[in-house]
Amino acid sequence: MKLNELKPAAGSKKDRKRVGRGKGSGQGHTAGKGHKGQNARSGGGVRPGFEGGQMPLQRRLPKRGFKNIFKTVTAEINVRDLNRFEAGSVIDALALAEAGLIKGAFDVIKLLGSGELDRAVTVQVDRASASAMAKVEAAGGKVELI
Repeated sequence: MKLNELKPAAGSKKDRKRVGRGKGSGQGHTAGKGHKGQNARSGGGVRPGFEGGQMPLQRRLPKRGFKNIFKTVTAEINVRDLNRFEAGSVIDALALAEAGLIKGAFDVIKLLGSGELDRAVTVQVDRASASAMAKVEAAGGKVELI
């Protein structure tokens, strides 16, 4: 097989329909659009969702709920999750993401006090509960609020 012998698979290439090229083509005169009417006109047709003047579905259905544009998304980390890091390490957002403890988009990282900590680590988070701070400091580490 040579480059000049390559051909596409049979039936994979199809010629485009050439409309408006004479009556003998079968698609001449009105070019397959029929006689008159909205869809026969240049730029004709209706917008997406238009139901011929009937009240459209998106207007028939009731509006529901409320979307708070000021909402903050919080990533929550428990004290027990910090045991997977080595003693003396600095734990920040990057380290937590690499460890797989936080995923996706978030605005704030908060340290919660569930579980126990058996090593001294430095934790850099946006928020921390009082019990979480007490447990980290009792293990010899410290919490830095950024």
